[in-house]
Amino acid sequence: MSEHIHVPIRAKKRMKEIMTHYFLEAFDARNQGKKVAWITSGGPVEPLLAMDIIPIYPENHGAMIGAAKMGEEMCRAAEEMGYCGDLCSYALSDIACSRGKQGPIGMLPPPDMLICCNNICSTVVKWYEIQARYFKVPLFVLDCPMNHEGFSPVVEAYIERQFEEFFHFLSQICGRPFSRERLEEVGRLSYKAQLLWQRVLDTTTHSPAPMSAFDAFFHLALIVTLRGREVCVEYYSELLQEMEERIEKGICAVPGERFRLLWDNLPIWYNTRWLSEEFARYGATLVADTYTSAWCSTLSYIDPSDFSSSLARAYGRIYLNLGIDMMAEQVVDMIRRYNVDGLVMHSNRSCKPYSFGQYYIQDVVKEKTGIGVLILESDMLDQRNFTEAQIQSRIGAFMELLEQQKQKRST
Repeated sequence: MSEHIHVPIRAKKRMKEIMTHYFLEAFDARNQGKKVAWITSGGPVEPLLAMDIIPIYPENHGAMIGAAKMGEEMCRAAEEMGYCGDLCSYALSDIACSRGKQGPIGMLPPPDMLICCNNICSTVVKWYEIQARYFKVPLFVLDCPMNHEGFSPVVEAYIERQFEEFFHFLSQICGRPFSRERLEEVGRLSYKAQLLWQRVLDTTTHSPAPMSAFDAFFHLALIVTLRGREVCVEYYSELLQEMEERIEKGICAVPGERFRLLWDNLPIWYNTRWLSEEFARYGATLVADTYTSAWCSTLSYIDPSDFSSSLARAYGRIYLNLGIDMMAEQVVDMIRRYNVDGLVMHSNRSCKPYSFGQYYIQDVVKEKTGIGVLILESDMLDQRNFTEAQIQSRIGAFMELLEQQKQKRST
């Protein structure tokens, strides 16, 4: 087993500065004459930025709650209000925080509107309906049908009509015409940021990898929240340059890298460091993950010279809105692209759409690649669903299997 000597990524400090400024701007929005929109993580942020609306992502805040190890407290509070503990822990923590339970940054800036896109799951619709009633603000729901058998022209036209309604909704809320010209400017920045984010993630095709998926989980925040702003492009340009420097200098996420792993599903936010160190003990780097790559997985559907015409294709075809066969195909492609030795799947009790098909994907992966697969049962936010001794034991057994496979291939 190798000793994990972590060389910090310099850009982390800059990320914290940008996010601090972003939240300060949001808290001061009304003094600046700006509006705040709460929006689901898979939702279209570009039209909001085009209208100078500040987007707030409750899921991003949920990740912060998890990292601060406050998830269990928030979920218990929501359960005491009468909400079922089997619901999404992001939803539970957001509801609890909105009702006065203080999170790591207090309470989120109150919304002037809620934007819900169900391309990630159906839970978000009821979650946002609850919050819209509580805050007494308008709610817009962008409906994206599941692509079980491909993305049809009928579905594309259906989503395009909804975007037109969305633009009209924003125009009414803001009291001025929707700016398509500004949307194209924001769209070009968004596309450029997504390209840079993909290039950052692809630096881990190098062996040893200059960063890990655990690093990507942290640096994801801007591509989710501000991908249509210049600061996002600047940040990922700097991060890409740093990753290339690390490769040149031989700086890697896990010294003595022996195994390259792919992570599936959301992070276990309250134990990312522990998991990183646990895998690193065996010389294993999680070099890629399906979660952070989802924010650049639709690049091929975007036309940066006519961004508005691409919105339906891009937002209707994100990873979690695909059929299970297409999801399995993407996982296999990532295994090959990143030269992965094993797949680690987080069976996340909160995120049903992400977790239900994992055993099928596991079978496809084993059949097409022959690599080992580990399934860890936990929750992204609620610590009550994480058993350290059990997970540590399963990781140890999995790494022993990968070691046996490596030795067998070398003989």
